[in-house]
Amino acid sequence: MIHIDYQLRPEDLSGRIERMWQLSGAKILSIEATADQRQGTPVFTVAGRYRAQGWTEWTQGFQFGSAILQFDATGEEQFLQIGRESTFRHMAVHVTHIGVHDHGFNNVSTYGNLRRLMLEGRIPHDPNELAYYELALKTSGAVQASRWSRTSDGDGYIYSFNGPHSLFSDTIRSLRALALAHYLGHQLMGENDQPISLLGRLIQHARTTARYNVYYGEGRDLYDVRGRVAHESIFNPNDGRYRCPSTQQGFSPFSTWTRGLAWIVAGYPEQLEFLEILADEELGPFGGRESVRQMMLRAATAAADYYLEEMPTDGVPYWDTAAPGLAALGDHRDRPADPLNDFEPVDSSAAAIAAQGLLRLGRYLDARGDRAAGQRYRQAGLTVLSTLLDEPYLSTDPDHQGLLLHTVYHRPRAWDHVPEGSKIPRGQSCMWGDYHLREVALYVQRIARGEPYYTFFGPAER
Repeated sequence: MIHIDYQLRPEDLSGRIERMWQLSGAKILSIEATADQRQGTPVFTVAGRYRAQGWTEWTQGFQFGSAILQFDATGEEQFLQIGRESTFRHMAVHVTHIGVHDHGFNNVSTYGNLRRLMLEGRIPHDPNELAYYELALKTSGAVQASRWSRTSDGDGYIYSFNGPHSLFSDTIRSLRALALAHYLGHQLMGENDQPISLLGRLIQHARTTARYNVYYGEGRDLYDVRGRVAHESIFNPNDGRYRCPSTQQGFSPFSTWTRGLAWIVAGYPEQLEFLEILADEELGPFGGRESVRQMMLRAATAAADYYLEEMPTDGVPYWDTAAPGLAALGDHRDRPADPLNDFEPVDSSAAAIAAQGLLRLGRYLDARGDRAAGQRYRQAGLTVLSTLLDEPYLSTDPDHQGLLLHTVYHRPRAWDHVPEGSKIPRGQSCMWGDYHLREVALYVQRIARGEPYYTFFGPAER
């Protein structure tokens, strides 16, 4: 169980966040100098150097988005130039990528961040450039929404790259693309010019994920523990009936892959914030504001509570709650995670993702009068971030291109680097871990400085 520091304030982390940005900038420049785009997108490090790993190209937005966040946090123009020019040069293919569910990861991290900075007045306002960013975001959301499978209960979901039978927990965090496309007034056009609401598909996907990928302790199966998350749900594509839980990157369908849990913890609170800027009449056709809010809040709090209760005391999880080597570690939840153990790797990228979700959920509940719950989640998020801003997780080696150490990509496929003398992966970084550490640090930095609250949809007026 996480030992929550209730005395920690955003301002207390300011010095370590500033140090992180100093380390971060040098690493971004190193990657920019050495990455060969012809070899594919950098995904994770091997012996401290970023390498590609062809599976799906879902991390390029994190690569260039990291440079944009670096500019956002520090004002250093060279990082804006890297992020902006790389977006122009490389990201268009991701806007129209019909083979993946990852549009929010790639395109909101790049086009979305640039649009937000322009609307905040951080970069010069250019109507044509703004229109370019917004057209990319509209297109991305529509393409994401077109990957649609219907369920037998009348809803549906954005199916993963595995195919129409597959619903990933990851996608809840990538719904940023659908949200922005709707916010910008876009819709998907179907057969016979039939308009399809992007907001409708967002809500249906969120509802299907909440119903099937998140557990509530209601006896669905023998392993139904409140807040447990299945990485993947499998449906019969012929009739849309739910068949079973599954996993691609976890140990078992009946355990919790902790990065999948983190995507849920981060994704629903962010969408709850998005709901607040929508008019009641927009939500009416899809059950109304309160129905949608309760569905998302139920999933968010269940997953967040599970994270707080099941993770080690410092908030950094092992890669799966039932990883077989955990038995050799004894009661690993009663002490800080040990990334140097000989049995199972931790995944600090899951901690970076979850930290932001806990912070947003805490703020959301606090603003609605639930101060005790709000404080619990908010302080837990600060506690996890505090852990990640120090060694052994923060990478201080100038020769290591990663920022956040001890991350894991795909343990079952043994893709992660096992250094000499170790029995498990350790000491390496990944693009999504580095990006999300930067993003949660920017989130807290803005709060500490009294700057505009950071959201993916920005301060735009429609």
